[in-house]
Amino acid sequence: MSAIPIPGDGNPLSIEDMELVKMIMKELCGRGRVLVQGQTFPSIGDASAQRDQMAQVRKDHQVVAWKVYTHAGGPPWWLDDHDPAITQGGKAFIENVRAVGPKIIAVHKGFGLVGGNNRPYASPVDVGPAAKANPDIKFVIYHSGFEPGDNEGPYTDATADVGVNRLIKTAIENGIGKGDNVYPELGSTWRSVMSDPTQAAHVLGKLLKQFGEDRVIWGTDSICYGSPQDQIQAFRAFEITPQFQEQYGYPALTQKAKEKILGKNAAKIHKIKSNAPANCDFTREELEQVRQELPTGARTFGPKTGQEVAAVIRAHGWA
Repeated sequence: MSAIPIPGDGNPLSIEDMELVKMIMKELCGRGRVLVQGQTFPSIGDASAQRDQMAQVRKDHQVVAWKVYTHAGGPPWWLDDHDPAITQGGKAFIENVRAVGPKIIAVHKGFGLVGGNNRPYASPVDVGPAAKANPDIKFVIYHSGFEPGDNEGPYTDATADVGVNRLIKTAIENGIGKGDNVYPELGSTWRSVMSDPTQAAHVLGKLLKQFGEDRVIWGTDSICYGSPQDQIQAFRAFEITPQFQEQYGYPALTQKAKEKILGKNAAKIHKIKSNAPANCDFTREELEQVRQELPTGARTFGPKTGQEVAAVIRAHGWA
């Protein structure tokens, strides 16, 4: 479960909420089936105090990574502190991660509208330098730099500063590629492009070409959208066409690659034995029955009829 690093009572997913989910899953299927991230705020307060707070959070909650925003939850900052005009919190934060552990940073990059006026600071421009300078730290790049409204096509020099290409660019400039310490994540990104096969092929193709099938990480942001089942099914069925493979140099999205992306890569990051016996036996029929008996079933959030769509538009506009 990914933390949402928003300070104060406005946080929609506190560490206490995540602990409750852990407890429920422990009762249902045994310990260790839900992992949680810790949150911290590198641009707020003293770095030494932050380190003490991180150490306490790790001790109390056994967090498996540190989730941060560089564009929200406090003054903007960069992982590599490349802009002296804003808060210099990145390098101190990384040193805190190294000291406290675990040495895994999950950072939101893309979907800059979440940060309002600080949208530019959701750019992944700082990822390459930070990853190059800290090869012992794993950087999981949430959303892979994707921006709604940007058309995802092939990576070119002319479009290097658009959407996911920004992550590709900073990786190329800093020699970060397959087998290195940058892990692009697909939460909300895949959901945004899965209904557009061309954009979907470019997003996945670019990430696989640059970082390899052992580095792309699954995510759904289902806290926002409801059941992720449609995302899973769409991904399982998706293929990168031979034409795109030949034209753009994209690798095939094989069944083996899909298995890695859907879980095995994340399991490896967190040193989980994915083939360990599970204390939770059920048939597919039983699973489907449970899904349908839940208040929301296996449905995603949102309008389901033309009238409901019109009502949403009247209330909120096209955006």
